[in-house]
Amino acid sequence: MTSQVLEFVELSESERHQMNALPSLGEADRLIAHLSGAGDRAVALPPQIVALVGSLLARLRQGERIGILSDEEEISPQEASAILGLSRPLVVHRMNIGDLPFRYAGTHRRARLKDVLALKAKLDATQAVLDDLADETEILMRDHGI
Repeated sequence: MTSQVLEFVELSESERHQMNALPSLGEADRLIAHLSGAGDRAVALPPQIVALVGSLLARLRQGERIGILSDEEEISPQEASAILGLSRPLVVHRMNIGDLPFRYAGTHRRARLKDVLALKAKLDATQAVLDDLADETEILMRDHGI
């Protein structure tokens, strides 16, 4: 049995229409959550939460699907392969050679999302350098016949 690491939320067209009536949150805006139930109260949310909610609302208004993850979430090699754009066997190889820290949960490997994202950043940076090198090589070949 596999667990789903990420569950998405998206709004229907009518819900998006209702959301458009809300003003966009700005940097100076405050957000107060009114909690109802046993002991009604209002709580002012910190600026970081206001920025996050503002971003969340803007993306939902555009019809995007939203999911929230903790960077401590543990994921399987298959899920890591989808994030990294690598095959599952290559992800396992990266684990075996120490490029991607992991632990065993029984007989299954699990890597923390933040470690997978760190490896992705490293791979993306390497690819960017290789792309630049390829571009420079093409320029040299075209302009100088090298």
